[in-house]
Amino acid sequence: MKIIILGAGQVGGTLAEHLASEHNDITVVDTDGDRLRDLGDRLDIRTVQGRGSFPTVLRQAGADDADMLIAVTNSDEINMVACQVAYTLFHTPTKIARVREAAYLTRAGLFDNEAIPVDVLISPEQLVTNYIKRLIEYPGALQVIDFAEGKAQLVAVKAYYGGPLVGQQLRQLRQHMPNVDTRVAAIYRRDRPILPQGDTVIEADDEVFFIAAKGHIRAVMSEMRRLEDSYKRIVIAGGGHVGERLAEAIESRYQVKIIEMNPGRCRALSETLDSTVVLQGSSSDKDLLVEENINEADIFLALTNDDEANIMSSLLAKRLGARKVMSIINNPAYVDLVQGGEIDIAISPQLATIGALLAHVRRGDIVSVHSLRRGAAEAIEAIAHGDAKSSKVIGRAIEDIALPPGTTIGALVRDEEVLIAHDDTVIEAGDHVILFLVDKKYIRDVERLFQAGLTFF
Repeated sequence: MKIIILGAGQVGGTLAEHLASEHNDITVVDTDGDRLRDLGDRLDIRTVQGRGSFPTVLRQAGADDADMLIAVTNSDEINMVACQVAYTLFHTPTKIARVREAAYLTRAGLFDNEAIPVDVLISPEQLVTNYIKRLIEYPGALQVIDFAEGKAQLVAVKAYYGGPLVGQQLRQLRQHMPNVDTRVAAIYRRDRPILPQGDTVIEADDEVFFIAAKGHIRAVMSEMRRLEDSYKRIVIAGGGHVGERLAEAIESRYQVKIIEMNPGRCRALSETLDSTVVLQGSSSDKDLLVEENINEADIFLALTNDDEANIMSSLLAKRLGARKVMSIINNPAYVDLVQGGEIDIAISPQLATIGALLAHVRRGDIVSVHSLRRGAAEAIEAIAHGDAKSSKVIGRAIEDIALPPGTTIGALVRDEEVLIAHDDTVIEAGDHVILFLVDKKYIRDVERLFQAGLTFF
């Protein structure tokens, strides 16, 4: 596939790295020559220096015969104009734009071929808001991912001493919960992946990824660790787009406070939000945190755009007694350094954005792609098309499907029913198949499995 990426920042650069490793023809456009040289030295890609919305620059990048344009510069306006130019002058089949500003996103009819021709809109702030909201709903979870519009969920938890299943074989899950069907998709032990078998013994501190119907998630979590009490009091540091959207989404169910430095922004938040308490000040001000009883907070969320400020305020909140601390970390190099210590969960907007982008680039009918373990693994939702003659998966039991190494099928969603995958489970046409990949180099092999042959067409 011939793909033009506009923007060589963290999202554009990481996306180029993903796609170039999968044998796509990638060209990256940016005004920053140093960034482009760095990418060009590391990856097998073309680079073009210039403004991505200019017709001459797009033509130089190969827009005349490109299959896809992905506009992820830091400017909403450049991203939108670039899609317009690609549509009008080059008839680019698929145009994807990252748009952050809610003022654009809330206008119905703005993004279609009669107005601004964007085929797929990616809103990082909304993706991160949804991600955090799911973590709040499941106390103790490290990651929560929806599949098939939320019918099934993949959840990561750390197994604790004292959990009913810790020290026992996985096959005993069924004995512990005879009315709950679930599957452990992967286990990470001391940062190394273990493909689970029936005789695999769960150890304390294992990071366990399991999949189940949404209504069964809490029951399975209780087997791995003592269930935490539901959250009630939430403090958000940073009243930007993510902080505001999150407060708006949860304030009817939780006691929410926002700490924001900018007085004008504080006034705007007070007018917009219903029950959220808005405080003007610095989240790294110890006196303010003490005065606001941060030791009684169930969650402290650092959601500013400044990684260093987020880390400092998170560490302070944790030391002052906040029960759980989560922080946005924009620089991927920081994520592994901070998560699991005093900061319980590090949230990467880049990984959330890249997962959403990859779902529209993968071959085969890939519905969603999610980065796991800070990008080390992936979970994919694919739809099985065709029939037993044209498809490599339809009509076959899971034990008879030649899955790539390190790949497991966790569940199927058939119409409204979630079917946990077992060896004798047979895949039917139209099934949403949820797969877990420990090694992303086999992505192309998974895509091929879900591409129907010519007899289907």
